Amino acid sequence: MSYKIIVDSCGELPKSYKKDEHFESVPLTLDIDGYQIVDDETFDQADFLRRVAASPNCPKSSCPSPQRYMEAYTCEADRVYVVTLSAELSGSYNSAELGKKLYEEERGAKNIHVFNSCSASVGQTLIAMKIEEYEKAGLPFEEVVAKVDAFIAEQHTYFVLESLEALRKNGRLSNLKAFVANALNIKPVMGATSIGTICQKDQARGMNRALKRMADYVAEEVIHPEEKIVAISHCNCPERAEFMKEEIQKRIQVKDFLILDTAGVSSLYASDGGVIVAV
Repeated sequence: MSYKIIVDSCGELPKSYKKDEHFESVPLTLDIDGYQIVDDETFDQADFLRRVAASPNCPKSSCPSPQRYMEAYTCEADRVYVVTLSAELSGSYNSAELGKKLYEEERGAKNIHVFNSCSASVGQTLIAMKIEEYEKAGLPFEEVVAKVDAFIAEQHTYFVLESLEALRKNGRLSNLKAFVANALNIKPVMGATSIGTICQKDQARGMNRALKRMADYVAEEVIHPEEKIVAISHCNCPERAEFMKEEIQKRIQVKDFLILDTAGVSSLYASDGGVIVAV
């Protein structure tokens, strides 16, 4: 095994990747009223959403420890790539970097690169897939890093949620005005900035209109769509994910689509009914 791709569990991995020795998911931990849930293959989305609905409090997440990342680096692969959710939203990136320093202090130098996705969820998935593509093409480590950095720089992430409460209560919307239009069924169309913070791009009345506006932004902002895979993750709403795919197909021709269920961390922030798109 010459290379390894590590993704923190905010990034959803397709089933084939979960069985691939080149991939490892490093789990974050979720907390609902003191009940701890490890965001790994044991995560039960339906049970999680039930617990969230029954709780008066907002669930929280905690990032993997540097030690946990160090364990993931301790492997036969001589090239290790790490993809974390945005450093502006979580301590996962810093934890992965610290784990790298600890590894090198104890075991010596190794080709380890930590990518700040400046995204989350399926944005991380697409980055991991791009790393795999370049590795399979036989590119040297430094060139893989440079090309993936360029890919991250032109990637866009968007989302429309039923509620922004989980993001707001966990301090992820600190630079935005409190959103108080729920009574009017106004749905904000959100996105990631170039540095990985969250911004509001637009809003629409009703979920379907908001999803259509999100499709507009995808079509307007994507670079070289014919070369791109559009990744869509959804929290307990496969029909909305399919609707999103159809709306994008009406606007642009892309290389392919990937639709996945949200894992634990993405389910926490997307909440029941949320849709995330990365391209």
